Amino acid sequence: MVSAREHIDPTPFVEANRANWDERAELHAARDGSGYGIERFVDDHEALSDVVRFDLPLLGDIRGKRAVHLQCHIGTDTLSLARLGAHVTGLDFSETAIAEARRLVAEAGDAVDFVRSDVRDAASVLQPASFDLVYTGIGALCWLPRVDEWARVVAALLAPGGSLFIREGHPILWSVNETLEDDIHLRFSYFEPAEPLEWDDDSTYVPTTRPLTATKTYEWNHALGEIVTALLDAGLRIDALVEHDSVPWEALPGRMTHRATDGEWVLTGRFAGVMPLTYTIRATKPA
Repeated sequence: MVSAREHIDPTPFVEANRANWDERAELHAARDGSGYGIERFVDDHEALSDVVRFDLPLLGDIRGKRAVHLQCHIGTDTLSLARLGAHVTGLDFSETAIAEARRLVAEAGDAVDFVRSDVRDAASVLQPASFDLVYTGIGALCWLPRVDEWARVVAALLAPGGSLFIREGHPILWSVNETLEDDIHLRFSYFEPAEPLEWDDDSTYVPTTRPLTATKTYEWNHALGEIVTALLDAGLRIDALVEHDSVPWEALPGRMTHRATDGEWVLTGRFAGVMPLTYTIRATKPA
């Protein structure tokens, strides 16, 4: 029996998201102190992104590894992986993001390759079974219609013995109504939906000099069990699943405080510790 979600063509949703991320990439890469604060990566050749720095204890030593960073955006995490000694290729579906990523590494003097492609086509534009590490960062899976498609791409890219590393927003967090400040309420589907949630928002998650004009976006949640099962079905072995009490942005305004030690945001007061906010999965393609 064919499931309902297989009848839905995600192309219009993906194209709307691409327009939004093209615009975000330009704003996030600003050299005026807004956006991602790109200047520090150019001025300090040892600077790492806060996201990659948080990942280090679970990521381990990646020196000499052939790595691909899926959904790499403007390349700050990708560049950080290269500064840890990996030979890195970044991939993103936004032409603007890839252009900004190439501009960044050219200014900073780091050696990173970038490829423009939808992540679902990554195994067609990159050499299959040629990477020791597939890395995926925060805020990536929610833009993908089917998590099983993603898992098969990861497995196809990994060389035997290679590993996946992903830290991502927890699906329970994506289920919360973030507009409420007095309490925490689950409103949106925890499980992968047939149709995406539609959002209309002219802001992004870092300070920018102007609002967005391509404001419509579409997101799909994926349950933690669905993600793990998809990786197992793709032939990977789960080595670690760690849930974290922090997230790199103020995901639930009015209920969080900023942790200066690592740049993360945590729930505080009566909300402290009530739910996981992110998770890390490490998985291996058997040799």
